[in-house]
Amino acid sequence: MDHNEAIQHNQTGLIDRFRKYLGEFVYGGIDGSVTTFAVVAGAVGANLDSAVILILGFANLLADGFSMSVGAYLSNKSELDNFHRHEKIEYWEVEHLPEMERNEVREIFAAKGFEGELLEKVVDVICSDRDRWVDTMMKEELGMMKEERSSFKIGLVTFMAFLAVGLIPLLVYVWDFIAGFPGNLFLTASLLTLLHLQSLGF
Repeated sequence: MDHNEAIQHNQTGLIDRFRKYLGEFVYGGIDGSVTTFAVVAGAVGANLDSAVILILGFANLLADGFSMSVGAYLSNKSELDNFHRHEKIEYWEVEHLPEMERNEVREIFAAKGFEGELLEKVVDVICSDRDRWVDTMMKEELGMMKEERSSFKIGLVTFMAFLAVGLIPLLVYVWDFIAGFPGNLFLTASLLTLLHLQSLGF
C-alpha cells in the first residue's frame, strides 16, 4: 500500500467511525442549539445585557450538555448490561439444557420454512459451535443484537455536539461582549441558529 492509498484508507476508516455516531451527533447538536437559543430568547425578552445572557447561556450549555451525555452513556451501558445478562443465561442453557435449546433452534427455523433433512443440517451447523448457537438464540429467540459501539464514545460525541452547535446562538453575544457587535444581536443569533439547524438536517 503506497502513501496515497494509506491516507485514503485512513480517511475512509475515519468516516466510517464518524457514521457510527452520526445519530448522537445530530441529536446532541439539535438539542444544544435549541435549548441554548431558548435561553437566549428568554434573556433577550427580559432585556438582560450581553454579559448576563452569556452567563446563562454557558451555564445551560455545560449543564444540559453534561446531563445529555451522561444520559446517553448510561442508556447505552444499561442496554449492554442487559444484553450480557441474557447472553450468560443462554450460555448456561446451552451448556446444561442442550436438547431443549436444540429443539428451540429447530422450532425457530422450522417456522422460517426449513424442513426435513435441510432443517436438521441447519440445526447441526448452528449447534456445532457454542458461540454461534448462543448468538442465534439471542437474535432469533430474544430479538437482541449486541451494541458494538462504545458507551463512552456515545456520551462523548453527544456532549461535543451539544457544545459545538449549542455555542452558535451565543457567538454574537461573545462578540458583543468583547468588542461590540454592530448589528441586531438577537436577529443575527436567530439566523445563525436556523442556518446550523438546516446544516444538521442536511
